[in-house]
Amino acid sequence: MAQMVSEATIAHVLFLIAMEAEAGPFIAHLALQPRSLSHPWAPCLVYTGSYKGCTVTVVTNGKDVSGVDNVGTTPAALSSFLAITELSPDLVINAGTAGGFRAKGAAIGDTFISSSFCHHDRRIPIPGWDAYAKGNHASLSCVNLVGALGYKMGVVTTGNSLDHTEMDDKLMLENDASVKDMEAAAVAWVAMHADKPFFAIKVVTDIVDGDRVTHEEFMENLGTAATSLQKALPQVVEFVVGKRVADL
Repeated sequence: MAQMVSEATIAHVLFLIAMEAEAGPFIAHLALQPRSLSHPWAPCLVYTGSYKGCTVTVVTNGKDVSGVDNVGTTPAALSSFLAITELSPDLVINAGTAGGFRAKGAAIGDTFISSSFCHHDRRIPIPGWDAYAKGNHASLSCVNLVGALGYKMGVVTTGNSLDHTEMDDKLMLENDASVKDMEAAAVAWVAMHADKPFFAIKVVTDIVDGDRVTHEEFMENLGTAATSLQKALPQVVEFVVGKRVADL
């Protein structure tokens, strides 16, 4: 299903950001205020406000009953479905941190915009189902945004584990991935079915094809990546406001 591209000026941008620590400074920067959806049982949290006449909404995945942030494809799909269904934004953006591939020119703190989305932890070796498992979801083309802001661009590959197995490595290579995350392909799947223009912005915390232990490098560089993300998100809002989707 192709994403619908409206000729109207973007009036509502929805940011889906998994973790509160990633979203908090951006929410504060735009002075967004909490609001609720009509599904009180859902763990996601919603914040909204206006910037230069454009409504900006940030949705996070909220907390698990254990107290940690909800991460991965299940909460991402749920948050995306509920927010898109109820709020009907003109543009959907998934933002957050990710692993990057040195072979694709990634370095700690780099900002990437998606070119497409795949999965690397869904393995169904049956004709037809194998292509479904890989996903290969489209991303909104953002060549003007990338050119103006100087970001990098590449395939985002999604899986539900922070670390990666040898099979994951094989599939990520087949996906031609530039960055590895835990949510984007799930959000892309929801946006595709909802006919909503969608792209992702990811900042690199660790090098997937490097020689460091993933979780150690992730925690060591989370602050650097978070700083890059908080610089990038206001830049993206500034670029998007007042434009049509086709102008991005």
